Amino acid sequence: MPQLKQLVVESPDEVGREAYERIAADVLQDLDLVKVVEYLHIYVDPKVPIFVAAGRLRHMPRAIRVNDFANVNIGEKMTVLDIADETYLAPLLRKLWVRYGKENVDQPDRFTVVLPAGVAGEEELEQMVVADPSETLYKDVIYALQYIAPEGFKVRRQYIKGGKFYYVASEDTLPGDIVETMVAPIFERMGVTL
Repeated sequence: MPQLKQLVVESPDEVGREAYERIAADVLQDLDLVKVVEYLHIYVDPKVPIFVAAGRLRHMPRAIRVNDFANVNIGEKMTVLDIADETYLAPLLRKLWVRYGKENVDQPDRFTVVLPAGVAGEEELEQMVVADPSETLYKDVIYALQYIAPEGFKVRRQYIKGGKFYYVASEDTLPGDIVETMVAPIFERMGVTL
């Protein structure tokens, strides 16, 4: 099982640094994010007050497409989707209803979905994205950082894209150049450009 490669916590207060190191490790473990967060670097100074967390994700889960869990069979009168795994059936049906209309989507049993012939091509159906796990992963990472940040630090700026993320929080208004002055140097120390 992959582990967090590096967790660094910096703070002028040594006792606080150790506490935040434990809190961050526990939160990532509790939310099952240890296997997806590769690096996490935190700087916290309650006297300023400022909390900065920056990191990199190990890999982003790929989008789930119809061909990942169903076979698409194009016939002369109908197109039949043979469902091998019901996990994504509900989101598939919602997508099909929106795209092709409920009147064109029939489900005679739990492993079969039927569309009229000509409504959609085989490749179009096979490549249709049904679920994107990265969407919930992004929310989980931001939630974890909100949980790790000091209570009362409600002014915040967050970013997560392309496997990189940062979260800055304070009790006070954040300076406009906070990303350049505090976040970018942390990424540089990790060997990553923002």
